[in-house]
Amino acid sequence: MVNIGIADLNVVKSPEVLATYALGSCIGICLYDAELKIAGLAHIMLPWSKDAGAAADNMRRYADTGITELIQKMVAMGAKKYRLTAKIAGGAQMFSTNSAVFNIGERNIEAVKKVLGTYNIPIIAEETGLNFGRTVFFYSEDGIMEVKAATRPTKRV
Repeated sequence: MVNIGIADLNVVKSPEVLATYALGSCIGICLYDAELKIAGLAHIMLPWSKDAGAAADNMRRYADTGITELIQKMVAMGAKKYRLTAKIAGGAQMFSTNSAVFNIGERNIEAVKKVLGTYNIPIIAEETGLNFGRTVFFYSEDGIMEVKAATRPTKRV
């Protein structure tokens, strides 16, 4: 098991399993090359690095730069961009608010979808939104994303 921390990412080949915990408003992005069984997982916290300005110290924290690095690492391991598919989880609204500005989860979902779209990577499964945290396990053997939550049944997509 390869654990991915907050604002971190990693890439593995089968039969390794990637895991990330405590996805509240954060998003877990699982990318997969099914032919080579190469799996990548990023745990992003915020939508856009440009919004952080000079404070953008860890570029893995942001959807735009974190996904770009994840793709680069997968390609360096042999994956082909045109074969990549995505599964995403997280993006919850953990605290009640009437302001879209403070709904980081929703903004993260939008940014992740936009960035993946610019790379023409299809999202084939999604477990996002609502108001609860999630843990993700991503299996490089078959590309299954397992999503666990304390108050919900486990989902395998």
